[in-house]
Amino acid sequence: MPGTADTQDHVDRLRAQWASELPELDTEPMAILGRAYRLSNLVRPGIEATFAGFGLDRGEFDVISTLRRSGPPYRLTPTELYRSLMISSGGLTHRLGRLEKAGLIERLPSPSDGRSMIVGLTTAGRERAEAAFRADMANEAAVIAAMPPERRAALADLLRELNLIVQEKLAGEAGSAPAPRDPSDPQGTL
Repeated sequence: MPGTADTQDHVDRLRAQWASELPELDTEPMAILGRAYRLSNLVRPGIEATFAGFGLDRGEFDVISTLRRSGPPYRLTPTELYRSLMISSGGLTHRLGRLEKAGLIERLPSPSDGRSMIVGLTTAGRERAEAAFRADMANEAAVIAAMPPERRAALADLLRELNLIVQEKLAGEAGSAPAPRDPSDPQGTL
């Protein structure tokens, strides 16, 4: 494993243990994907605490931030939302109920289809999404600040490349089928 005992991280130690137990097995994927998983787990509590400070859980923030970044008039169909969020429409329905009760979103009749609804961000929802996102970006910037800017840019480029490779591989394996519909909501009318 690269580095000395002082510069090795948790993943290096795991790989060394596996190398001792299964020396013929290549653990290189852990060096990349294991670190990505570990980083996600390390920063998750801080991100969730930031959102909690705004009265939101991560899923609720995902909904209002998706609406906010969609641009004026900050409205999407439920189908557009759950495809963007990669969750089931049932999971989205639960989040929408909580957000509507909190006054952060509203469900409006669709102007193009009287049987369906549009989810819109309220003024309070827009303000909360922006404030929570600004706080989250400040916290995340503080986490990565010790890495020099040129290294952060290089890492971002490498992660983008890996993300595109993995997406393409998984899409090929799945056969690029459309997102499954929730049978209890055939019209996407959440």
